[in-house]
Order: sequence, then C-alpha cells, then structure tokens
Amino acid sequence: MTTLSAPFQTLLFTLALLLIGCSSEAPEPLFETLPVIESYIETGDLPALREHGKLRILITPLNDKWLPRKGSTFSREQEMAIKLAEHLNLEAVFVHVENFSDLIPQLNEGRGDVIAANLTITASRREHLQFTVPLAHSIEHIVSRVDDKKITQLNHLKGRSIAFREQSAYQETIEKLQLKQANIKTEILPGNLNSDQIIDLLVNKKIDLCIIDNNILSVLKEYRDDFKIAMAVTTDRALAWGIRKSNPQLLQATNQFLTHEQLTNRPESIFTDDFDSIKKRKTLRVITRNNAASYFLWRGELLGFEYDLVKAFAKQHKLRLEIISAPSHEAQIPMLLEGKGDIIASFLSVTEQRKQRGIVFSRYHHKASEIIVTRSDDHSISTLNDLSGRSIYVRKSSAYWETLAALRSTGLNFNLIAAPENMETEEIIAQVGSGKFDLTLADNHLLDIELTWRDDVQAALAIGEVRDNAWAMRDNNPELTQAVNQFIKKQYRSLFYNVTYNKYFKNAHRIKKYRAQRIDLNPDGTLSPYDALVKKYADKHRFDWRLLVAQMYQESRFNPQAKSWVGAKGLMQVMPRTAKEMGISNLKDPETGIRAGVQYLNWVRDRFESELSVKNRMWFTLAAYNAGQGHVKDARRLARQQGLNPNIWFDNVEKAMLLLSKRKYSRKARHGYVRGIEPVNYVREIRTRYRAYLRIAKNAK
Repeated sequence: MTTLSAPFQTLLFTLALLLIGCSSEAPEPLFETLPVIESYIETGDLPALREHGKLRILITPLNDKWLPRKGSTFSREQEMAIKLAEHLNLEAVFVHVENFSDLIPQLNEGRGDVIAANLTITASRREHLQFTVPLAHSIEHIVSRVDDKKITQLNHLKGRSIAFREQSAYQETIEKLQLKQANIKTEILPGNLNSDQIIDLLVNKKIDLCIIDNNILSVLKEYRDDFKIAMAVTTDRALAWGIRKSNPQLLQATNQFLTHEQLTNRPESIFTDDFDSIKKRKTLRVITRNNAASYFLWRGELLGFEYDLVKAFAKQHKLRLEIISAPSHEAQIPMLLEGKGDIIASFLSVTEQRKQRGIVFSRYHHKASEIIVTRSDDHSISTLNDLSGRSIYVRKSSAYWETLAALRSTGLNFNLIAAPENMETEEIIAQVGSGKFDLTLADNHLLDIELTWRDDVQAALAIGEVRDNAWAMRDNNPELTQAVNQFIKKQYRSLFYNVTYNKYFKNAHRIKKYRAQRIDLNPDGTLSPYDALVKKYADKHRFDWRLLVAQMYQESRFNPQAKSWVGAKGLMQVMPRTAKEMGISNLKDPETGIRAGVQYLNWVRDRFESELSVKNRMWFTLAAYNAGQGHVKDARRLARQQGLNPNIWFDNVEKAMLLLSKRKYSRKARHGYVRGIEPVNYVREIRTRYRAYLRIAKNAK
C-alpha cells in the first residue's frame, strides 16, 4: 500500500473516526472541519497542555466522507470530544493517524493527548495506556455472506477463516475461540481498512468470514443488505477513550467530565424544548431531505442551499449542526412534532393546512412559482384549458397537490395522480422526461436545477400564486422562531444570500454546455498550452499525459483562473481544502494547479484495487475525481446488486451511478444522493477527447 505524506493522510476527511474493530462506527461527521495542527511532541499533563492551548485528539481517518443523515452514538462521542476541550478551555484539534495500530504508539510518543476512538478495554492495552470511564458497550459478532450456511455454534467455525484488522481487540477474541475450537483459521487485514471495506472483501469472496462489533453492524445495516450477522462471540465489552499513563490530571478531568455528561444527558435524541435549551445542548438538529436543492455530498463537500443557510444560522449562535435526513417529505412534520429535530429546512411551502398541524413558519426565505413541466417536444400547453384530459403526477403530501386540487375544483378536467411519497421532485421530472409520467408540477427553482443538466423537459406554464418557502418550527418554540426570523430578515437578499442562491440555481458554471469544439493540434504541434508541464507530472505518477490533457480540458477549458460553483480552482479544478491537505497552495498558478490535480488523481487511483483492468481502474478514478470516491463505491455495490459487473465502468457501474439519483437507491447508499449523470457524462466526454488526441497524435507522425 502506498505510504502517504502526513498532510495527505487527512485527504477527504472532516470529522469522522475510523473506529476499528473496537467501537461504534457511523457516517455522521456533524461539525465543520476542525484545524489540523503541525505535529509537535508533548507528553506533559494538563498544565503542559494548557501552555499549548490545545487538546490533540488522535483519530484515524476514513478514506472518504460519509453523508451525515442523523444523530448516532458515534456523533455524540465526537461531540463529547469537542465539548471536553471546551470544558478544559482548550482548542479541540485533530491529529490524523493513517493506521489504527499507530494510535497508542503516537499517544505515548506525545503526538496527541487523547484517543477518542472508543477502544475496547483489554488487559494488554492497559499495559500501555489508561482508560477513561466507559462510554459504551459492544458485542462482537461473526459476519458471513448472505448465501453462507447458518453459523450459530462454535463448531460451525471449524475449518473456517476469520479476518480481522491488525492490532484490534478482535485478535484477542479469536485467540480465545481457537482455545475452545481447533482448526479456526485467521487472516490479518491492514489497519487502515474500515468496516465497509472489509464487508466488501467478504461479499467479493476475498475473505471467508470477519468479526465486527454489533453497533458498527447496526449502522451498516441501514444501507446494506449484502451480509449476514451470525453468532455473537463475546458478551458486552466496555469501550472507552485512551490517555497516557503519565497524565493522571488529564484522566481525572476527563473522567469527571464524561461522568457528568453521561449522567445529565438523556440517551435519546427527543427534545421539544425552546432555544435556551438548544443553546445549552450546543447542537441544532435540522430535518431536511437529501436532494440536489437542500442537502447532498459532492467531491467530499457537504452542500445544498438549505444546508448552507442553516449552517450560517448555527454558526451565528455557536451551535453545532446535526443534519437529520427525513425518509420522505411526508415524514418531516411528524418528526419535528415528535421532537426528533428542531427545524425543518427543505423548501417547505407555507400553507394553511400545514399551519394547522402544530407548526409555525418562519419569515419566507424564498419565493417559488409553480410550473407545469412537460417533455421538451410537447408544445401543446399554453393555457390552463390545455390541461384537459392530461395526467399530472405529484406527491399527495406536497403543496403542489393542494394547488392542483383547488384548480380541478374549478371545473378543469385533468387527472391528478399521486406519485410515491419517497420520490423527489427531480425524480418525478425525470419520469416526465422519459415519458413514464405525462406532466408534473414543480417549483421554478427545482426545475432550474434540472434544466442545467437535462434537455428532455421544459417549463410549460406557471399556475397558481407565487408561494413562500420557509423553515418550520414547533408552535411552542417562540424563542427559536424569533431567532430564526431575525436571521432570515438580516440575510434575505443579502450578499451572502445572493451568492449562495446563485451558486445552486443560477451559476453559469453548473450549466452544461454542449458546444462542439474541433479537436486538433495547435499550430505549434501541442494539444494544450501546458503539454510540457502535464508530461512532467504524468511521467512522475505513471499516467498517459494525453488523458490528463483531456481531463484538464473537461475541468477548466485550459483556463488557469477557472473556479467552479463549489469552489474548485485552477486547471485541474482541485478543491482548496484538498490542496491544503497536500501542502499545496496557489492553485491558479498553472504548474501548481497541474501538480495538485495529478497528485490528487494518483491518490484517488490508489483507492481502487490494482487487480482491476488498467482502463476500468482509470474510468473509476476519473468518476471519483469528479463526484467523490464514495459515490463510485456506492455505484459499484449497487451494480453488483443489480446483476451488473462492479469491475467494469461503461454499461455497468455507470448504469448504477445513474440509479443513485433515485430515492429508492440513494436512501440505502452510504453517501446518499448524487446526480449520477454528471460523472457519467464526465467520464464519457474525457474518453471521447482522449481517443481523439490519440488519433491526431498518430496521424501527426
């Protein structure tokens, strides 16, 4: 496995722990990225830490960011680590460790102060560190493939091989099993694999069995059904944080804090109290939907118009943001009323019917016109009377249904048909484009997003009155409502608001341009102004330089000043955060931008198996460069489930990628919704240009 430089070890990582073989694991990095500090050595106790002003939290990074969906045990643990630092009047910073096996050595070397990875408490580990009071408990289970025979007794493990991560507590468990049952074999896996990757090895029959904690398995089961939980092989085992033996004062302070937190905090996340209590908890829980308008993951960045606004509100009040993705539009209001969240932020239309359900709306933060959507070749609708005899599909719980029901009551004769409640508006629009649905009604801003990517639908006509979109709170939370209204009053149509709105709905960088350009050699015989630089870094990282030039054109049209709608910069459109983690700045400098892009592309390629064919590994790499490797992994997993080949991109994994824009599939994907057409087109267009470059280069000889 490639050894990464220290800054690069943090690539694509925000606040997620790799809780390896010993703890709960979940996909909810709920906070903004905390600072990553330059390494320094300090083994002193609490007074020495106060001199530095920092509490260094040792963690092992995931290979890719998960999509935050809801609160979890993991999220609360992460929050407690930050709260501990605040309690000690220290700045919480994260020290990323590539391998789990290096956590305890780096703690004792003085490169960090606390291991917040919920280690299983074992006698062998007590020889090297002190444990805090337990934070949780877990039970270890054998895991098998779904087509495997039942494993319910110890003798069922005879002759089987159990895989586990190096230096994990699982090794001790299996050694005890081997004393009771001979002929149990073992396979040691690298310590930087996460549980999802191990399950992938299991499903692909690269390993026979594995062992994982039940709390990790419960998270994986939320979106995977391709493995089977077999017999438990331990009783409850305590999980705790680790602190150096030479730091008794830090241990005492941490134990006092953790004890108080666990005694005073309710284990369930059900709260209906007002803003004062929210500020005391320091966490704002926001219910939304995982879609292109509100909240999604792209290139490792959490994005969305509603997400950006509510993040600014939380930041203003120094609150941590917890995102809770509702399973359907219909479920949002019940979840709010039950106390599972504090605010709904998902472009809710203000209606009297919704007000009667016990919620109150904020000031509007957006106004939307409702537009009849039809296929691009259908020019038959110009007036309301033209709707006669047509079928219009919308969710019954949506404001669109109310509008259309009122319109039909006036005597207009059209069919009003309920679309599935878990279907996003963009999915319904796609069904119209494919001809499966006749017509639909959509807010203009949602249609705007679709029209930046597709050309098979069009706006027919606006109907009804312009509707207000607002956030929703419980009607017994007047303090929260007042704070939200003050925020929206100040921000609505401000520079921040306008920039954010344009970023998602009007930014020209997002609009797909299908302009044909001749592909030919320049007069000086070059493909681009930067051929020499590209060749330099292509040779260093073993890429075909002409493929990199094709990618560069796709990313920036050879413009070193280019900046994308999500903030990527330079010739290769690298995210500034990614560049910083590689120790690179000034992406607008041509050589720097190329170096950053090729170095990152090389890192992404290393995330895929070397056993893949050279071509398919490259197509996967390009797709991951565009959309994020997590979405590609989801697509490969889905491809296998759909009977497609997960090791071939074209006509296989790319088909699964397109499915991930549908709620039916994205809700079970680790990284959630993705507009799959973007990476699919990205790879296809780069391949087309690359082949053209090869052809003209050959002809030029």
